[in-house]
Amino acid sequence: MNRNFGIQDGSRKGFVIAVDGPAASGKGTIARALAKHFGLPHMDTGLLYRAVALKIWRWGGDPNIEFEALRACDNLGFDPDDEELRSEPISRIASKISSYASVRDALLQRQRDFAAQEGGAVLDGRDIGTVIAPEADVKLFVTASAEVRAQRRVRELLERGMPGHYDDVLLDIRARDERDATREIAPLLQAQDADLLDTSDLTAEQAIAEAIRLVEHKLANA
Repeated sequence: MNRNFGIQDGSRKGFVIAVDGPAASGKGTIARALAKHFGLPHMDTGLLYRAVALKIWRWGGDPNIEFEALRACDNLGFDPDDEELRSEPISRIASKISSYASVRDALLQRQRDFAAQEGGAVLDGRDIGTVIAPEADVKLFVTASAEVRAQRRVRELLERGMPGHYDDVLLDIRARDERDATREIAPLLQAQDADLLDTSDLTAEQAIAEAIRLVEHKLANA
């Protein structure tokens, strides 16, 4: 496979894959699998917002105050394996603070630097193909029905020993979808040149196989 792709110019080795989509669509699982398959580093950009949210939570801060959210972006270090990062309270706070322009600006360069590294990269989030890496070589928009995503999230929470109630999770996912899609700054959108991958009726293995096929097809025809 020819790997002379890159978001800066054709002389760079490696290529960039942008994976976007709503919560619990399977984009994280797919992005990690793509990174492993193609030997690329991976960034879950949502973890940055979750890390800020967790910092606010542990401070006892107010996520409704933009300045407090911005302060939490300073010296942002976190353990990606911290289970609390993926809890529902942190998810709700992360969704809230991601609508703040100052917070997005504070985290923007960190994400763009990761995308621009020489060896290529895989990034997943809400605005990778539209804002972070608009010139990515391959863009996927991964989605699924709200009902399926709620079922997945409940299963994930229960497997981690956390409480998960379907009706509450479904309500939260629908509210988050609305908030992500209608925010003024970097709303959740499918980039015009992104391939749509609906995982509603696919197993994780099937979704990963289809994602690999889409990426390989795009690169072969680039």
